[in-house]
Amino acid sequence: MDVHHLDLTPSTAIDERSSRAGLRAVATFEASKGIAVLGLGILLLFMHTHAEEYASSLLFHLHIDPDRRVAHALLNAAASVTDARLFTIALAAVSYVTVRFVEAWGLWNRRIWAEWFALLSGTLYLPWECLKLAERVDWERIAVLVINVVIILYMLYVRISSYKAPKEHAEEATLEHAHKV
Repeated sequence: MDVHHLDLTPSTAIDERSSRAGLRAVATFEASKGIAVLGLGILLLFMHTHAEEYASSLLFHLHIDPDRRVAHALLNAAASVTDARLFTIALAAVSYVTVRFVEAWGLWNRRIWAEWFALLSGTLYLPWECLKLAERVDWERIAVLVINVVIILYMLYVRISSYKAPKEHAEEATLEHAHKV
């Protein structure tokens, strides 16, 4: 096999037709989710020895009544932080952050696999988001669902457009050839 005749360029792996700005907007959003979880994970690592104290202080500063359900949940979670639970949370956070950053890098660099991945990962969250919304309707849950649906529809549009574009390009080339003859 002649090495000089191999085409090793990854041109087919890069989406040249999609909007760079659109993909980068989704990439930025995905990276920001990763950064938020990374920040929370680091905060948890530093706070875990005094978790109950920090939780009480947080509730006091936010003027949240300790008798409310959310306050009880926060205080119970802070009281039950063990090293094993902390390790599990850290492992889950590292996994999540890695996935978000890899997806963001792929979208930023217009990789086709990242477009498919964004479409798939966004779709996987839909049933859970719908269940959460069915439990209780509030503006946060609606916003999360709407943002996710917008991203899914955009990524679907990007992928469908990529299949239409080669066909349209072939039709244009045929018409150009017919006019030349």
